[in-house]
Amino acid sequence: MPPAAVETTVRAIAADYGNAPDQLIEMLHKVQEAVGYVPEAALPALADALNLSRAEVHGVVTFYHDFRREPAGRHVLKMCRAEACQSMGGEALVARAEDRIGVPCGSTSADGRVTLEPVYCLGLCATAPSAMIDGRVVGRLTAAKLDALLEEAGA
Repeated sequence: MPPAAVETTVRAIAADYGNAPDQLIEMLHKVQEAVGYVPEAALPALADALNLSRAEVHGVVTFYHDFRREPAGRHVLKMCRAEACQSMGGEALVARAEDRIGVPCGSTSADGRVTLEPVYCLGLCATAPSAMIDGRVVGRLTAAKLDALLEEAGA
């Protein structure tokens, strides 16, 4: 999306929220939903619409892991890296996913099919290790289940 179109989209989203600075996080979610990520061009437009500094907007975008600075792949696989999942073999599964996809956690495959993201708790500690693919949570993740998820995603 060209920067001018991003700015128009961002200003419309900000207006929908009454240009209220306390709604910044919700606006950023809407921007990401509309554009697929939070592009650099969105920051000054939001800052201006909300009467915030660009640094304040940038700080919120970079603080929260859910906001992407680049487009994601067609499928997003989030692997839990919190303590409960680590203790149940989650790190070995992350390494397996990195091997299969061919990129480190936090990256997108060269073909754009899969983005592999770390998360630090999906709330499935009792069924660790866990992951989420395209918004669907998977508990009691095993190597076989992971392989099936990656197969489903075309990796």
